[in-house]
Amino acid sequence: MLTSLSLRVRTFLLFSGSAAVCSILVGLSHYFAFNRLDEGGVTSAFLISGFLSVFAILAVTTTIWLLFDENVAKPIDRLAAGIRTRAHAGVDALVDLHGSRFLGDLGPAVQAVTGKLSRVSAETDDEVAIQTARLMAEKAHLAMLLTEIPVAIILVSPNHRIMLYDGQAADVLGQVHVPRLSASVFDYFNETELSAAQEKLSEGRTEAVAQVKCSQGNLRFELRLKKLRQVPGYMILVDGTKARISPDAERPLIYDFDLTEHKTEHAIEDRPLQELNFVVFDTETTGLMPNKDEIVQIGAVRVVKGRIVPGEKVDQLVNPGRSIPPASTKVHRITDAMVADAPDAGTAVTKFYGFARDCVMVAHNAPFDMAFLKRHGRICGLNWDHPMLDTVLLSAVLFGDTEEHSLDAVCRRLDITIAPDLRHTALGDAQATAEALCKMLPILSSRGYRTFGDVIQQTRKHGRLLKDLN
Repeated sequence: MLTSLSLRVRTFLLFSGSAAVCSILVGLSHYFAFNRLDEGGVTSAFLISGFLSVFAILAVTTTIWLLFDENVAKPIDRLAAGIRTRAHAGVDALVDLHGSRFLGDLGPAVQAVTGKLSRVSAETDDEVAIQTARLMAEKAHLAMLLTEIPVAIILVSPNHRIMLYDGQAADVLGQVHVPRLSASVFDYFNETELSAAQEKLSEGRTEAVAQVKCSQGNLRFELRLKKLRQVPGYMILVDGTKARISPDAERPLIYDFDLTEHKTEHAIEDRPLQELNFVVFDTETTGLMPNKDEIVQIGAVRVVKGRIVPGEKVDQLVNPGRSIPPASTKVHRITDAMVADAPDAGTAVTKFYGFARDCVMVAHNAPFDMAFLKRHGRICGLNWDHPMLDTVLLSAVLFGDTEEHSLDAVCRRLDITIAPDLRHTALGDAQATAEALCKMLPILSSRGYRTFGDVIQQTRKHGRLLKDLN
């Protein structure tokens, strides 16, 4: 019945009703006090009347506030969040109108606007898709040609960050560590030997050849360094006939030429979100007690410039050194047989530590996962002091404390689909969390939270949900 009335009429009825109820309650309190005049005198009657009146007004005010909060304030916040997710995160799902049913035409109006936005975006996307498909075809053709040439190519920025590598270079880098865009080239090649070769380019030469040892292990590579003419930095070429490069490996061409202008001298708190490198990870464990249970799987992906980098991932089973309880296997589907030949937790965590170097760590319910990493880090001499973001807290910042913040709820809100066979696998959950992060970043910026420090300042306001680890 009330939903058929206009919003202004309902607002009028709400406040008129509260005024009427307050008047009736104050009148009743006076009547009650008047009837007790003979028992306690005038002063006592006035005190009783005043106390009852104040109590009645507070009760009515609290009730009105609860009704207003539940039926006006929260729905408006949900509508605002829904508009932002559709404007900045590409969400196409319809706005849920049930919660805004008491807001008159506001809910349908929001749905009409967001629907129109989605249709316009779809039309624009169709036009852009044609051009994008052509560019992607050209890129794929270029990547295929580069792969056919038996030389691995790595482009390095002036501050020694990897800004491009092809599929063959991924094989070379992968012999040392997981390839990582924007990582220091010294994470893969010995800094002293590579710097000596690079110094030759600084002396005016356009090319230098050197035998360079890898940063860890005994592998050596014959590297040819060439100075880049059009952009700052230099190129590293590795002869595929002399390096152990798989001829059948299929890896995309990975690059980000913005890294030529990438500056890292700012403190982490002052760096824009889009300039940060993230490692989004998840763990599967034998149970829910970090001080007693063990890791059975680590999954992670990297996000650079707000995009998930293809191929840069960790999908590692871990031998927990004990039997996996059937109740845990029922959740993540990992059995004792699957981890029998896997590395132990110390080895896996140490390798993952290298993958996460110089990155902001991101997880859903990070305190749980980080407790396992830090426990094994103390044993292995690793200092897990990375900056942290938790998508539970980011969801609370964007959608409010009162909403549900499980991974499924966040993905549903952001129109992200998790395949059933990937849910509760470390890599599957890490991938879903990374997709959520990529959609959250532009929404955070639109709210005015543009730097890492801005975001941390907001997440700390929601500490009752989870502890901030920074």
